[in-house]
Amino acid sequence: MRLLFTMRIIGHGIDIVETARIERLIDQHGTRFLERCYGTNELAYAEGKRCRSEHLAGRFAAKEAVLKAMGTGLSGRIQWTDVLVLRKPDGQPFVTLTGEAQRIAQELQIDQWWISISHIATHATASAIAVATDG
Repeated sequence: MRLLFTMRIIGHGIDIVETARIERLIDQHGTRFLERCYGTNELAYAEGKRCRSEHLAGRFAAKEAVLKAMGTGLSGRIQWTDVLVLRKPDGQPFVTLTGEAQRIAQELQIDQWWISISHIATHATASAIAVATDG
């Protein structure tokens, strides 16, 4: 027996963030900014890194890319922490949605995310592809 399924791309988003912008926001707003934009696991991951702001910028770019792929941007009742960018044990990033972002993704029938993050000292970029699988 062979199972067939199809995959539909619902949307694609890409974003680039200056690392210095994240550093400025941390300097200006401190914990308030961090807690508004990142989940506990995202902060714990970045905290252990030598270049914390690069990793935070990468997560920020990924959140933006996910929201673009859904076609919403940061609008309505969506909060930054509705989009969590975590890591599998092998280091591969993955997305978990909660709250309003999860509701919209379900409405769009998005059940899979393909995400890629890259960063250097000055910039971070991310790409997110929202996929619906049928079958």
